[in-house]
Amino acid sequence: MNRMRMGLSVVLFCCLSWVAAGQRYTNPVLHSDYSDPDVCRVGEDYYMTASSFNCMPGLPILHSTDLVHWTLIAYALQDYPAFDQPVAHGKGVWAPSIRYHEGWFYIFCGDPDRGIFMVRSRDPLGPWTKPVWVVEAKGFIDPCPFWDQDGSAWLVHGCAGSRAGLKSVLFLAPLNADASAVTGPSRIIYDGHMTQPTIEGPKVYKRGEWYYIFAPAGGVATGWQSVLRADSIVGPYEERVVMAWAPGTVNGPHQGAWVSTPDGEDWFLHFQDKGAYGRIVHLQPMVWRADDWPLIGEDPDGDGVGQPVAAWRAPSAALKNNPEALQPVGPYGLDLAWQYPAVPSPYWHQALPDGGVRLYSVEQSAGGLWNCPNLLSQKFPSEAFTVEATLSFMPNPQLEGHGETAGFVVTGNSYAALQLQDTPQGVQLSYVLCEKASEGAPEEVFPLCDVPWDAVEIGHRHESKNVPLVKYSSYRRAMVRVRLEVKPQERAGNVPEPVCRFSYSVDGGKKWKRVPQSFIARPELWIGAKFGFYCNRPARKNDAGWLEIQDLTIN
Repeated sequence: MNRMRMGLSVVLFCCLSWVAAGQRYTNPVLHSDYSDPDVCRVGEDYYMTASSFNCMPGLPILHSTDLVHWTLIAYALQDYPAFDQPVAHGKGVWAPSIRYHEGWFYIFCGDPDRGIFMVRSRDPLGPWTKPVWVVEAKGFIDPCPFWDQDGSAWLVHGCAGSRAGLKSVLFLAPLNADASAVTGPSRIIYDGHMTQPTIEGPKVYKRGEWYYIFAPAGGVATGWQSVLRADSIVGPYEERVVMAWAPGTVNGPHQGAWVSTPDGEDWFLHFQDKGAYGRIVHLQPMVWRADDWPLIGEDPDGDGVGQPVAAWRAPSAALKNNPEALQPVGPYGLDLAWQYPAVPSPYWHQALPDGGVRLYSVEQSAGGLWNCPNLLSQKFPSEAFTVEATLSFMPNPQLEGHGETAGFVVTGNSYAALQLQDTPQGVQLSYVLCEKASEGAPEEVFPLCDVPWDAVEIGHRHESKNVPLVKYSSYRRAMVRVRLEVKPQERAGNVPEPVCRFSYSVDGGKKWKRVPQSFIARPELWIGAKFGFYCNRPARKNDAGWLEIQDLTIN
């Protein structure tokens, strides 16, 4: 299904994995937050999806022709049933699986509070169907469908202990032919309490006469990869650990997908929890042993349990990889890299013809930026990077007491921002810091400077009748160039932390001033830190000011 993608879109930093003109690759192949990745192959093309939790658009679709270079091409989920809070941190779209069956792409996903839903499409670019609730049950997560050779269809899934009051078990339920509903109740087919605690994320396959369930166990940070095997899909299953972390290798390694190439090679993609950098994606070689058990990674001590590799011979398809043109925009008219922490309103933004974005101010909810649903953000793209943008702020002059704010922020359980605020005296720039925002801590505000502004008259003249200018309002337009520099800070025996430094320029980038304080980014619930922009107002009003984001660069 190799197809051309038209236009220009987000460039993922996966190219950093490429070494020596296609001969070897280095891990991670995707240094960005794509938690719980699952992959399917169709012909010579590979398609990945991942958890998106409360972030929208959801269910990202990534494409590759070589398993090393990945491109974000679409999202399968553009809308979602509303939550009872402005930002439903950590809820929503958990651990999907993607499969191709009889001309359809299927994505199954678990919502721990609602059940298991499915979307499908003839084309990975969409359109995708609206969610079909295959089963409604609190606590069911991590679904994976399976169509057997005899025409039967099945659903394997796990459960969330936080909702179900039980974990470390896997379930099986029968599906109807088009996978739109279960035809019987789920029943436990495997209990991992004694040997595979916290087993989850099952992916089911068949090879020869054996049914295999690949599933991580032991927890995200220090767990391992297990495989279950049986000669019947209902079990009983025997088990084996096939990959585990070792000194000098990545922590985890956690949930992923087995995929075979057209040339008969076997590979396994999984994630590593890297703290504020998110859950990044690694590629491991995989072989089948003579006893029909897989081995993932390398096995230097010969004990039959693999360990993750830092670098390896690239898949054979990588030698013939061709760059692709990319899809231009996402479902909300914006570059595919942008997401909101909630389903967006059409009133929140406008995509500008020159590639910029205009954010209209939104009445702010309690809880500061931690509960700001209209925060437009992107994942951290690599371990070290720099972001620059020009911000043009035009607050609504009719807002009593002024008070609109707009800014450039790094978010997570804590956040820090360069914030513009409209006051009766003018536009002020401040550094805003909120450590432990997820625990309700207050913001600290450190004034930096007054921002020069110019008056913009908003009115209308009908030239043909020589009608005088009717002045509706006089807006303040304040402009500032902002910069974020992120670099890793190593921690003994642990993953590095991103150290963030903000800088600003009020003269178009000729002279820069750095904020004295540095900020260590923190992960959010289940996701990594992000950078983004916002525009808020403190009170209800029948019109909004706005923030324009122009000339955005990421290096």
